[in-house]
Amino acid sequence: DRSSNGGGGGGAGETYWNVSAGITLGSTYTVTVGSGGAGRVDINGSNGNDSSFNSTVAKGGGGGGTGVTGATNGSDGGCGGGAGPGKTGGNVITGTPNGATSYGYAGGASATTTGGGGGGGALGGNGSGGTAGNGGIGWQAAWGTYYAGGGGGGYTAGGTGGTGGGGNGGTYGGTAPTAGTVNTGGGGGGGSNHGGGASGGSGIVIIRYPSTYADATATGAYTKTTSGGYKYYTFTGSGTITF
Repeated sequence: DRSSNGGGGGGAGETYWNVSAGITLGSTYTVTVGSGGAGRVDINGSNGNDSSFNSTVAKGGGGGGTGVTGATNGSDGGCGGGAGPGKTGGNVITGTPNGATSYGYAGGASATTTGGGGGGGALGGNGSGGTAGNGGIGWQAAWGTYYAGGGGGGYTAGGTGGTGGGGNGGTYGGTAPTAGTVNTGGGGGGGSNHGGGASGGSGIVIIRYPSTYADATATGAYTKTTSGGYKYYTFTGSGTITF
């Protein structure tokens, strides 16, 4: 999510799958959908805000590092932010998985350019020559959708955002970086030539359980669907759910 003379791509948010939630029938549980981190100029981009369900917390993505002038490492996060030139990509901070499988990778680096942000399915790419690193590909859910793609770094030629909502990096030719896609947890693209990096995408919380069970009662921004023997409550904004 950043720039200077080129900034690293923002890391994607952390992804969990198959959370052991310890649900009690009749109890109400809070769902929090975190907002994406803001892109900034000449300092590291802001980390994304955490998403959570009950006691399970998925960490927001790490902001990308600054460019040539006072270059910095990418920030640590759910996936690591891409590095500024000659620096180190951010590492993964694990939230509270509660028996779940966690998906998150570190940001990329480069001796001379900038790194891409880490994604839910792969490391952020390392830059080379005048081309910034690409964002790491996101994690693919069982229904085929990708989430948590890393943002591409910004430089003379910007990196491509990772599949799953990652934004593209900016270029010296004047192409602005693009933001991470909303409700994917995708990282924002890094800026270039002292232009600001783009913001990360907001998160998403998807609750799935067998369709033989009764409907839940939910509040907030959500949709309910039934497919393949499961009920899905997809939260695009914060709310509650009672089973």
